[in-house]
This record gives sequence, structure tokens and C-alpha cells, in this order.
Amino acid sequence: MDAAARLQGVRLVRLLAALLLTCWVAAPAAASTAMLKGLKIHYTVQGKPGGKTLIFVHGWTCDDRSWSRQVPAFVADYRVVTLDLPGHGQSDSPPPAGYSIGLFADAVEAVRKAVGANKVVLVGHSMGAGVSRLYTLAHPEHVAGIVSADGLLDIRPFAAAALRAQPMTHERRVAAIEAMFVPSTPEPLRQEIRQMMLGASEATSVGANAAMMDPAIQSNAVITAPALTVFASSRTMGLATPTKELLPNWESVTIPDTGHFVMMEKPDQFNALLHAFLATRARWQ
Repeated sequence: MDAAARLQGVRLVRLLAALLLTCWVAAPAAASTAMLKGLKIHYTVQGKPGGKTLIFVHGWTCDDRSWSRQVPAFVADYRVVTLDLPGHGQSDSPPPAGYSIGLFADAVEAVRKAVGANKVVLVGHSMGAGVSRLYTLAHPEHVAGIVSADGLLDIRPFAAAALRAQPMTHERRVAAIEAMFVPSTPEPLRQEIRQMMLGASEATSVGANAAMMDPAIQSNAVITAPALTVFASSRTMGLATPTKELLPNWESVTIPDTGHFVMMEKPDQFNALLHAFLATRARWQ
């Protein structure tokens, strides 16, 4: 075989390798269901087989599409799990009176068991951070770290009384969604978020809103796991700043000119902060 033929052969092998890699990267997520009290909980797993596991937990009336800008940024180095909480996305709904942060935390545990992960980092947006907090209190041995995307790690000063006094009507729901944006939030992203959130049922809207007032996430219990909150500059949700007494290993960063969906509005900045947390602060052992 002459040099030209050998060179052509090397190029062919490289081309085939590149095509195979492209196919692997583009492969769809492995969608599955975990069972919880007779409810099917939808989740997806993708990324590095046997890698350190991240579980992303969405917020009120959202679903796993909340993390569409994060999954591609972490699948090369981690096993990435997203789920739909009960009543959201493709998961089954509980009875109208059955919504609670405790149920949502149990859904996270059902998914953790289903994927066979021991230690996980929980990444929660908004209500999903409250879910992550309650999960961490119940299962501290399984949590390597907890990251909040403009979320409820300490809900005590959150306007609970006002929310209880005003039922979550459709009009209030629409107004609540619009309040999550800032002037610079791009219109296509606003439409994407509106479509996702208004796609949830009225029962889920009312039930999950009531769940956020669950006394279990207003407790004074201490979390010692490493914790990070990435705040939106708008603070449109009136979120509380956790105290060092409740979260002694907590740090926070605020991303300027950002609405409530900080991980969707500024994904590059959010992903960089999450990468740094995973590399330097998460306790995987």
C-alpha cells in the first residue's frame, strides 16, 4: 500500500470515528418512569455512564424543559437526570388535595433509586429548590450538594400569608408568570416559558402553589451540605436570603439583568457557576 492509500485510509477511519461520535452525542435521552404511590414519574437519563449524577428539579407549573440549556453542557462529564414532578409534564397527577413538597421530594427519591445513584447533586429552580431542600433534610446521606436557581432554600419570609389569602386563579397565574420577566428577557424566551407554564393543568397550578406553603420547608432545620444560590438580579419572587445558621456552607451569586428563569436567560453564566461548584465544592465521597 502506497503512502497516498494509507493517508486515505487514515482519513476514512477518522471520518467514521467522527460520525460515530456525532451519533452518540445526538442520541435521544433515555426516557423512563419510576413508580411512586401508584403514580408514574417521568424522568430522563443521559450523559456519562457511571458518572457523577446530577438531578435537575424544575419549579412551579414547569417541567424538564426548564433545563434544556443545561443538559448539553454537562452530559460529557456527568450523568444528567431530569424529571417531571407529580402533576407536571409527562408524570401522573395526584388527587387535587395530594400536592405537597413532601410528595415532590419523594418523587426525587424514587428517581434516584431508579437510576441507581448513591450521591447526587440536586439543582432546583424556584419551587424545585424547596423540593431539593426538603429532600436533603430527609436524605442527607445521598446529597453531595444543593444548587438553587433563584429558588426557595429559605421560604420563611416569603409572602406566605398573602399567597394563602389569594387563591391561585387563572388571572393570578398569568400575572405571576409575567412578573418573572425583566425588560431584557427576550420575547421568544418569554413565549417558551409561557407555553410551558400555561400547559400545566389548573389543578397543578393551584395544588403546587399550595405546596409551596408547606410548613416542612419553612422549618429551622440545618443543612450542612455545600449549597449555592444563583439569584436573579430582579428578585421578582421576593426570595429570602438564607442565613448561615440554616445553611452554614452556603454561598450565593447574583447574575445582573436577569429574570426569574436565570438558567434559561443566562445559561452560559449559570453553567459556569454550576461547573465550578461541582468541581470544587460538591462532596462526592
